[in-house]
Amino acid sequence: MACQSRQMGVKMTIRENLERWEQEYLSPYAALSMNSRGRLKEEEQCDIRPVFQRDRDRILHSKSFRRLKDKTQVFLTPEGDHYRTRLTHTLEVSQNARTIAKALRLNEDLVEAIALGHDLGHTPFGHAGERALNRICPFGFSHSKQSVRTVDVLEKGGHGLNLTEEVRDGILNHQTKGMPFTLEGRVVRFSDKIAYIHHDMDDAIRGGILKETDVPKEISDVIGKTCGERLDHFIHDIVTASKDKNDIIMSEPVLEAMHKLREFMFVRVYQNKEAKSEEGKAETLVETLYKYYYQRVHLLPKEFLYLMEEKGEPKEQLICDYIGAMTDRFAIAKYEEIYIPKSWHG
Repeated sequence: MACQSRQMGVKMTIRENLERWEQEYLSPYAALSMNSRGRLKEEEQCDIRPVFQRDRDRILHSKSFRRLKDKTQVFLTPEGDHYRTRLTHTLEVSQNARTIAKALRLNEDLVEAIALGHDLGHTPFGHAGERALNRICPFGFSHSKQSVRTVDVLEKGGHGLNLTEEVRDGILNHQTKGMPFTLEGRVVRFSDKIAYIHHDMDDAIRGGILKETDVPKEISDVIGKTCGERLDHFIHDIVTASKDKNDIIMSEPVLEAMHKLREFMFVRVYQNKEAKSEEGKAETLVETLYKYYYQRVHLLPKEFLYLMEEKGEPKEQLICDYIGAMTDRFAIAKYEEIYIPKSWHG
């Protein structure tokens, strides 16, 4: 029918021209916008933007994306201007993923949408906040599942962003245990790992916890002696190993080196007593806020009360939603407002 219309002189929209370009240029293994599995709720197409570009824009303009700038990546309130936050981590994941996607002729819009949305459900205080909510909430708490809940339910006052299935699947399955059904999602899955290994080591070196020379020789001989060399090696290896394949992979030597480097980071940084000395306090703060709102659920913002009263959502989930969405600064401010006398505030 569309072909008949064009033959009759009906002009194609910008979106249709972009979809045709994808068909002609992208890899046969790429996810095409015109073949998307669709949204939770059907809606009219944009005349300019294909569906994945539209999803990218919705995420970029969301409140949950803006909050990432004040959420911990690894180090709690570090002294210095150059440490990563959850937002800069997200941008680095996106950059790595787009580089790989462009080289493999995959769908950059889809890759970018997944990358920008993959951590929207992260808690204040990084994984410390996640551990606290997972421990105290009867439903548990996982930031990957919460990221999907954020875009499906919590954004836009309880109505969600109505993203495509490809983006939602990529967000849900971005961790090691997941496996997205699109190659674009798998690119983000790898890009997340190599981004946090790279920048967490860079931050640890800046903080005096590590030196470049601490990386075992068996690792540095394979993937490089500096953070920059390793990042470059990871990306080149993924592109080379995945070219003309219906999968996203690393070569065996580089994959093994990455696993060993990740284990090294867990021992020396992620479980380091000096680097993580304040996390217990952060967990206590999050648990205390949960208990406070559990006894006073009526104090939750109106959009959360709407979900409880109109949609039948359990209060335990909504308390997790509210606290999990907080930035580090807002969570601290709420705690001080509730528990610290005003005359004591600096």
